[in-house]
Amino acid sequence: MSKKKNRKFIFVVGGVLSGVGKGVTSASIGAILKRKGFSVTALKADPYINVDAGTMNPTEHGEVFVTDDKDECDQDMGNYERFLDTDLTSANYMTTGRVYLEVIEKERAMKYKGKCVQVVPHIPEEIIRRITRAAELNDSDITIIEIGGTVGEYENILFLEAVREMKLTRPLDIAVVLVSYLPVPAHIGEMKTKPTQHAQRSLNQTGLHADLIVARGRLELDSVRREKLANLCGIKKENAISAPDVSSIYEIPLKLEEQDMGNKLLKAVNLKPRKSNMSDWESFISKVRNGKREINIAVVGKYFGTGNFTLADSYISVIEAVKHGAWHHDVKPKLDWIDSEEFEKNLTATKKLAEYDGVIVPGGFGTRGVEGIIRAIQFARENKIPYLGLCYGMQLATIEFVRNVLGKKKANTVEMDPKTPEPVIHINPNQAENVKNNRYGGTMRLGAYPAIIRKGTKVYKAYNEDMISERHRHRYEFNNDYREAIDAAGLKVVGINPESDLVEIVELEDHPFFVGTQFHPEFKSRPMRPHPLFREFMRAAITRNKEIEKLAV
Repeated sequence: MSKKKNRKFIFVVGGVLSGVGKGVTSASIGAILKRKGFSVTALKADPYINVDAGTMNPTEHGEVFVTDDKDECDQDMGNYERFLDTDLTSANYMTTGRVYLEVIEKERAMKYKGKCVQVVPHIPEEIIRRITRAAELNDSDITIIEIGGTVGEYENILFLEAVREMKLTRPLDIAVVLVSYLPVPAHIGEMKTKPTQHAQRSLNQTGLHADLIVARGRLELDSVRREKLANLCGIKKENAISAPDVSSIYEIPLKLEEQDMGNKLLKAVNLKPRKSNMSDWESFISKVRNGKREINIAVVGKYFGTGNFTLADSYISVIEAVKHGAWHHDVKPKLDWIDSEEFEKNLTATKKLAEYDGVIVPGGFGTRGVEGIIRAIQFARENKIPYLGLCYGMQLATIEFVRNVLGKKKANTVEMDPKTPEPVIHINPNQAENVKNNRYGGTMRLGAYPAIIRKGTKVYKAYNEDMISERHRHRYEFNNDYREAIDAAGLKVVGINPESDLVEIVELEDHPFFVGTQFHPEFKSRPMRPHPLFREFMRAAITRNKEIEKLAV
């Protein structure tokens, strides 16, 4: 690790509204700078009081992303890993709660030597310590830090204060990017810059000024609006970067680099311009755009709805992993979100799954909609529809098998029925103690664990490795009392943790593709390196699609 490296820091903040695209902008900047030959890492500064994202409701906050080292993070960490093609750690994620907890623990340990501990300077100092520590641990030339929330809010003001203090002490090493929304009101039909003007002024009130503005919106930024942003937001005209809606987020790095955004940022942090080699990204986007065959995938779960809206963010890594697997085979994925409660209200509704090329049941918790999921799994198993069960999807697949193949109709998970006489899925003593004592945050089986793969199986063929490592996030486990019986009946146990002897993967014999994993493979999928299981699941789905097409002729 180099101590003499003059590290640079690019802060990305948001204006006007949440969900404007700070995360993918940060990730895209990282992808661009990496292709200029720099070592790059990315951090997320979340303004929530939660210590981590693990206790946040996914329908409100989005997916909980998990790192190898057991951290439960914001979903933007997944974007960083995918775009940078790297594995991040807990050092790359902080929350307001995590920062305050560290300061309070230091105070309790007399680390401040009797001083009055104050919001300022001690909270910003801890934020700065975490930012610089992450840069050092990753040995990065350039560190990109996304500040959660929107400028003008109370919640992120201390993070912005930390940026201001860093800018004072090292003005040549800091750049600020404002990602802001430019609406086109339907009754006016003109793109409006006024909200972004206010966002820049709100940022100015914190002592900061954006060097570049990324203009998000439905349409391209035209010269008139670019001129307005320059004059009224105090930036160079060429530093107003157009970022219209695109069909795939993976087009964003190319869109930004068309406007030489990478070199503009290098100039802002006092570095010389460099050429980018984006050829690999261009080839990848060509595959994304040119896929013609459409593959229909049903995602059956329960974290989809809030009011009249479907929140796909609850499963963003699953969505992206499906896309990666599809694009690898030069096809287009079409995902339909099916609320499992629909199958509970109407027992024949599962027949609609016959229209699909594959079925995925992602992770989840609780009892709502479980019986509907089990019915969906049974239909996929009996009708030879490619199936991929992730975490809860693996657990419920084993319950369905024990019920309907082994004939133990009362088989269940103790999460749903604590008194079930057939506890196919149970809780280990350590986790039971955590639940009993209301210890929920950060106490699940989290992070990377190894698994030994049984040779001669579809899973082994996918990985082509004897030993794998995958990320977990769960509290309940498969009960080994049922292991021999399901294996003998055809639901093979093909992945085992060598340390705990816990079941990690099951695979059904005599089925095109029926795999359940206790872990979350979606967390390790990359745009140009799809996860092996998603790649092979999509291969099976494509085969089914072609067979259905032949029957229709």
